[in-house]
Amino acid sequence: MYPSKTRRKVAPATANGGDSADKLDQLLLSSVICNGEDIGPFVRKAFASGKPETLSHHLRQFYRSKESEIEEVCKAHYQDFILAVDDLRSLLSDVDLLKSALSDSNSKLQSVAGPLLTSLDSYVEAQNVSKNVDLALKSIAFCVKLMELCSRANFHLSNNNFYMALKCTDSIESEFLDKTPSSTLKRMLEKKIPAVRSHIERKVNKEFGDWLVEIRVVSRNLGQLAIGQASSARQREEDLRIKQRQAEEQTRLSLRDCVYALHEEDDEDGLNGVESDSNGGTGLLGFDLTPLYRAYHIHQTLGLEDRFKQYYFENRKLQLTSDFQVSSMTPFLESHQTFFAQIAGFFIVEDRILRTGGSLISKIEVENLWEAAVSKMCSVLEDQFSRMQTANHLLLIKDYVSLLGVTLRRYGYPVDALLDVLSKHRDKYHELLLSDCRKQISEALSADKFEQMLMKKEYEYSMNVLSFQIQTSDIVPAFPYVAPFSSTVPDCCRIVRSFIEDSVSFMSYGGQLDFYDVVKKYLDRLLGEVLDEALMKLITTSVHGVSQAMQVAANMAVLERACDFFSRHAAQLSGIPLRMAERSRRQFPLNKARDGAEDMLSGLLKTKVDGFMTLIENVNWMADEPLQNGNEYVNEVIIYLETLVSTAQQILPAPVLRRVLQDVLSHISEMIVGVLYGDSVKRFNINAIMGVDVDVRLLESFADNFTDGESNQLKTALAESRQLMNLLLSNHPENFLNPVIRERSYNTLDYRKVVTISEKLRDPSDRLFGTFGTRGAKANPKKKSLDALIKKLKDVS
Repeated sequence: MYPSKTRRKVAPATANGGDSADKLDQLLLSSVICNGEDIGPFVRKAFASGKPETLSHHLRQFYRSKESEIEEVCKAHYQDFILAVDDLRSLLSDVDLLKSALSDSNSKLQSVAGPLLTSLDSYVEAQNVSKNVDLALKSIAFCVKLMELCSRANFHLSNNNFYMALKCTDSIESEFLDKTPSSTLKRMLEKKIPAVRSHIERKVNKEFGDWLVEIRVVSRNLGQLAIGQASSARQREEDLRIKQRQAEEQTRLSLRDCVYALHEEDDEDGLNGVESDSNGGTGLLGFDLTPLYRAYHIHQTLGLEDRFKQYYFENRKLQLTSDFQVSSMTPFLESHQTFFAQIAGFFIVEDRILRTGGSLISKIEVENLWEAAVSKMCSVLEDQFSRMQTANHLLLIKDYVSLLGVTLRRYGYPVDALLDVLSKHRDKYHELLLSDCRKQISEALSADKFEQMLMKKEYEYSMNVLSFQIQTSDIVPAFPYVAPFSSTVPDCCRIVRSFIEDSVSFMSYGGQLDFYDVVKKYLDRLLGEVLDEALMKLITTSVHGVSQAMQVAANMAVLERACDFFSRHAAQLSGIPLRMAERSRRQFPLNKARDGAEDMLSGLLKTKVDGFMTLIENVNWMADEPLQNGNEYVNEVIIYLETLVSTAQQILPAPVLRRVLQDVLSHISEMIVGVLYGDSVKRFNINAIMGVDVDVRLLESFADNFTDGESNQLKTALAESRQLMNLLLSNHPENFLNPVIRERSYNTLDYRKVVTISEKLRDPSDRLFGTFGTRGAKANPKKKSLDALIKKLKDVS
């Protein structure tokens, strides 16, 4: 190759003649065109100056100048072109030679390489086939593993083993989906894997929904069982406490002869047969948490843990809200056990889930649910208690609520708010209980026939006497046994004992440990207000005879012993030592009724005695001789009193009979003095006084024969009449004026009565015409002393 010559640069031509301005314009235009610049300014200038012909002339001049230049360039390159053509011709001959050589070489190469190429093609083809076969085998093995995994997933799905099915599905998705050689299979997997997960989620949610429905029934049964076991445990504790009290009582009575041992039954913690399975289920009530934990685990595997926890909490909250509904069609007394058992079972289940369910539900969530439940239960109790007007209904609900508190406290739930509601209605309960007891006591008293109670069997004696500790002897009597009291006594004792037990039952297990003072306060109200008033009403309205009054008085004596039993019984049930109860014992609470019964009996006896005392009108107050055997009236009175005593001693205690007789004898003494003091007797002599003295001595003899060692107490009832007789029969009546002697011997006499009675006394020598036979006789010194006494007493008055 020859080197090409460089192109020559042509300078613009310049003309020698013409106008210098035109020359300049022509040079500038030529320079612009040669340099490839824009000639627009020249065109605008030519047209602006109105001389486009000059521009055209300059362009033609430039064109002509370039033609000569082109011609010169062409001539310069033509020689070079001729030389290049010659070189190409020589090169063409060399190429022909090379072509011939190459053609020969090619022919030889093809003849030699043809068989080799054929073998190479066969080898390459075989190698490709081998690679394809290996690839196919690998794809088949991959697909076989994939299909085995798919088959395993289908097997787990058919057996409802959803977790393993999900694990297989996750393995397929993570290990096989992107590497699957079959696009059809890959599309199938991409479509079926979400469908499988959705299917599993639906199935698990259905099982969980069925569990939610089932767990409500299970919760109610579970709550009833748990509360029932708490009740059984409480009963065992109560039985143990009773045995302990009996043992303590036996030990107190005879320490040396009583050896005892109390064995407390094992109280297993937890609900026997309620909590057993490791996965939170039991076989007794079907309390199975497996569906819940399975659903929770599946949702964890699906990555939906938070959504499921929220779903579970909301559903359980809705269930609890539904449990709060109190039916207006069913009385709360009939439905309260189901109501509280449902709530108890709910929180027993939640406690188990909290302890075994991982993070399915948090402690704060359970506490919030419990606070809502406590608030609702408190409001329901407040509402229902405000409507109830029967103490037994309040007690039944209170007992069940206290058992609910015991049951749930074992699971760590605070129940103080519930116990506060129970304590708040303590007064209302006792007021209703007092009202019920008032009706029962009124019915029992109205049915009383005022007859002694007949007991034919030992169990009747034990039920009506021993159970209230109102026996007077530890020796069991022979049967049939006629008790000194009527049927009213054991009936009232049963009512009071039931009141004590109901009161203690309401106060027990209510969060207050020492409640004896409260029980004692209401017991005193029952005895002092209800029973005492009812007995007083019975005495004032229904007692019309001596036998009835005597029976009521006998009943009151027995009730006095029963009140001691009531105090001890309340102390024992309240769990305090008997010595503390005895220390705080007050006076007999039925003292009004007791006094009223004795006053009624005394009044009726006085009325009877008054009938016999009317015979005192037959006394000869101016008798010639004193009577040796007493006047008629006193004999009638003593016969009646002796008959009365023989009957009364069978039923009335000696102190009661003594008080009644003392009152009656005092009344007789007052009547004797009253007759002497009254207007019915104008005059009487010493013989009549001596007869009355015999009457008083007969009455004193009756008092001596009545009691052993207590006659002085009865004889004091006759003190006024005795002192009056002593004064009237005294040889020195003026001693009455001596304060010391009067205080010792005449302290019951009223001096005004003494004056009046003394004025009525007339000596036999004062008889009409008596002075004739006694003329010249000495004056009676006793009469003088008595007259002096009367005079001085009048002066004092």
